[in-house]
Amino acid sequence: MPLGQLPVLEVDSVKLPQSTSIARFLAKEFQLAGKGHFGQAKVDAVVDTINEAFRKFSSVYLEPNEAKKKELMKNFFVEDSPKYLQYLETLRKSYGNGGPFFVENNLTWADLSLHVLSDYLLEANRDCLNNFPWLKQNRAEVEKQPKIGEYLKTRPITPF
Repeated sequence: MPLGQLPVLEVDSVKLPQSTSIARFLAKEFQLAGKGHFGQAKVDAVVDTINEAFRKFSSVYLEPNEAKKKELMKNFFVEDSPKYLQYLETLRKSYGNGGPFFVENNLTWADLSLHVLSDYLLEANRDCLNNFPWLKQNRAEVEKQPKIGEYLKTRPITPF
């Protein structure tokens, strides 16, 4: 393990650490990174926004004091979550060409990243996407992808 931690992806006997680096590499390998350099930058902007929201949520979710966690979670869903979800709506309007995906009307790892984040958000608050119908539609479009839909039906449920 190059950094003494997971995840690590090994390619041609070389170990690549860091989840975002691995995701970005795999997105490029499977044509999910965006078209051209600027398309990739747009996807990265969406993913960076999602990662920012995820870091904020993680700090709340992992709070060991249950009473404090409850208060932090309430604040997160009143203040932080709507702000980040609105940021994502803004980016999709700028980049999505009116379609169901974030960038250039094509499925990218930005859409997959939102699906992962929204899984956690919806587990904590089933109503958190109610004011964001496009984000709900994006989740549904991701789930319509045959291989993704099949995976989601059969994947093991793992803790945070």
